[in-house]
Parts: sequence; structure tokens; C-alpha cells
Amino acid sequence: MSDFLIVTSSDGMNLKMADKILELAQETGKSFEIVKLSDYKLPLYTAEEEKNGIPEDGVKLTEKFIAAKGFVFLTPEYNGSVTPSFINAIAWVSRSGGESWREAFVDKPAVLGTHSGGGGQYVIQAMQNQLSFIGIHIVGRKLLTNYSKQLNEDGARGALASLVKLA
Repeated sequence: MSDFLIVTSSDGMNLKMADKILELAQETGKSFEIVKLSDYKLPLYTAEEEKNGIPEDGVKLTEKFIAAKGFVFLTPEYNGSVTPSFINAIAWVSRSGGESWREAFVDKPAVLGTHSGGGGQYVIQAMQNQLSFIGIHIVGRKLLTNYSKQLNEDGARGALASLVKLA
């Protein structure tokens, strides 16, 4: 398994951003892997659905998160917040086995980023609130892009360096 996961909750511009970050991450000497949440078949989390058991892909995703030393989370802004797939994946990981789910998040660093049609500040804030609540340490530098603003590669390198250092 990889040291770090680049988790993307869309297959569009955020996935392209993930590809570029993966390329830049090669410079760190650590192993990074892109995790596309769309590759995981996770039903909408509800307490009723949980009675059917944790989905196989929920177990696989949880194992990846537990093994990772840190994360880059990328999601577009949907109505001023995160995508449904992002929140659903976090919900399934957090429900995937007693207290062991905490190993997936607590005291691990994460870089937050978005390619958003708007400014992206709302989704960054939503991710920061959710992820810090479950124990993740958020790296100070955020990665925000849109159709008129490319990824600042030096900024991304700095964020990745901080991520590796904090892990």
C-alpha cells in the first residue's frame, strides 16, 4: 500500500488535479496513490443500510485509509459544501468496525484542495470542519484552482512537503 492517498470525489477537473499532484509527489520520494471514490460502490449511508453490513468496498476503503500516513483530499464545491460521495465515503469509513475506524483518521495530516467553478472557499471550510472533527490535522496551505486559475505547482510542492514532514 501507498504511504499517502490522494482522494478525489469527482472524475472531472479534480481528478486531473489529482494526476498533477501525483506527478509532483514523485519528488518527495514517498509513495502516493490516487483513490477515486467513484471506483467504490458504496450505497448511501443510513442506519438502516448499515444493518445489511459494511459493504465490501467500504471495508477496502477503510483498510486503505488505516494504512495511509496522510492524505490529499480533493473535491469540487457542491452547493457550498462537499460532494455527496465525499461525505458518504467518510460516513462508511467511520462506521466500519467499532473504534478501529479512528486509526483511519486520528492524528494523520491532510492537504485540502479543490477545482471549483466558484471560489472554493466554502468547500475547503466544509472539509476542514468535517475532517478536523474526526481527528485529522489539516496542513495550512490549501490548493484552490478554477477555470481561470491553474494549480500553483510551487504551492503544491510546499503543501506536499509539509504533508510528508507531518506524517
